[in-house]
Amino acid sequence: MHTPKLDFDSKTMQKVIQSIGKIDAFKGRWGSIENKSDRYLRELRKIATIESIGSSTRIEGAVLTDEEVQQLVNNIKVTEFKSRDEEEVFGYYEALDIILDNAPSIELSESYILQLHTILLKYSSKDQRHKGTYKNLPNSVVANYPDGNQRTIFNTTAPHLTQKEMQEMIDWVNTALQQSSVHPLLVIGLCVYEFLSIHPFQDGNGRLSRLLTTLLLLKTGYGFAQYISFEHIIEERKKEYYQVLMHDQQHRGTDKEIISEWILFFLSSLEILIEKLENKYASYKERGNYTNERQQQIIQYIETKQPVKLNDIVKGFPDLSMHTIKKDLQLLVQQQMISKAGEKKGTVYVKLINK
Repeated sequence: MHTPKLDFDSKTMQKVIQSIGKIDAFKGRWGSIENKSDRYLRELRKIATIESIGSSTRIEGAVLTDEEVQQLVNNIKVTEFKSRDEEEVFGYYEALDIILDNAPSIELSESYILQLHTILLKYSSKDQRHKGTYKNLPNSVVANYPDGNQRTIFNTTAPHLTQKEMQEMIDWVNTALQQSSVHPLLVIGLCVYEFLSIHPFQDGNGRLSRLLTTLLLLKTGYGFAQYISFEHIIEERKKEYYQVLMHDQQHRGTDKEIISEWILFFLSSLEILIEKLENKYASYKERGNYTNERQQQIIQYIETKQPVKLNDIVKGFPDLSMHTIKKDLQLLVQQQMISKAGEKKGTVYVKLINK
C-alpha cells in the first residue's frame, strides 16, 4: 500500500528504520516483563495515567498540576466541577480509562471516534452542543502558550469535507494494519498527523489525537505505552511538536506533502518514552518495593518482634487507625514483603527472609 506522504529520502528512511528497530527490540524485551504480571507495573500504570491526563489537558491550556489531577480523579463522586479545567480532566480520565481497559477489542471506526469525543467532552459545559459531532465551522490548529498568547499553526479541512476525509483516513489505517503493508508505527504516525490536519471537531482535537495514539499503540502490540505517559513527553516537547506539524503541513494537499519531520518526531518521542520507562522500572526494581515510610516502619516492627499479631502492631503504632494498618498489612502480604499464618484472632505476621 503506497502513500506518497511517506516517500522519504534515503537519509530520512535510514533514521526511520533505525528508530523503528530500537522500538521493536524494546517491545520484544518488554513483552517478557509484562507476561509476568509484575507487581511494579500496576504502580507504573497509575502514575502514567495521572501524568497523561495532566499533560494532555495542559497542552491545550489547562493549568491543573498532576497532584491536583490526582486529587480530582480520586474523588470519583464529583457532581459539581469548580472550573473548565476540572471538567476537561475528568472527561479525559474516563476516555483514557476505557482505552486502557479495552484497547484490543476496540475497532477503529468513525462511530467509535465520535463516541470517544462524546466521552471526552461529557462534563464540559461549553461543549455540550457539539460533542460527538463533526465541526460545522472552520477551525485552525492554534498553539496556546502559558502567557495567554495564541499562534495559528495551520489551517485545517473545511467542514463540508471533514466526514469524507475522516472516513478515507480510517479506511486506510484499517487496511494498512490488516494487510501489514506499512509498519504499524508509520501507520499510527500518519493517522495522528492526518487527524490533526483534518481537525474534525470544533474542540478537543489535540486531546483526542493523543487518546487515539495510545489506542493504536496498544492495539498494535506496543503494550508498554500504558506504563509511561506519551502525553507527558509531548508536553515537554510542545514547541517542537507544533514546529514539525507546521513544517510538514505547509504543503498540505500537494505532491510535496511528505511528513518526514513529523514521523521522526513521533518515533523519537517513543524512543524517549522507552528510555524513561526503562529507567523508572529499573529504579523500582532496585528499590524492591513501593512501600512508603509508614509501611517500612511496620515491616521493621514485625522483623524486630516477630511473630506479631494485629493487636501488637496497633499498640505499637498508636497514631495509626486499625483500618490503615489492616490495609498496609494486606498490601505487604500481596507484595510478599511479609507473610501471615493462622486465622482470625490467631493470625500472626513475620517478615519474609528472602526480602
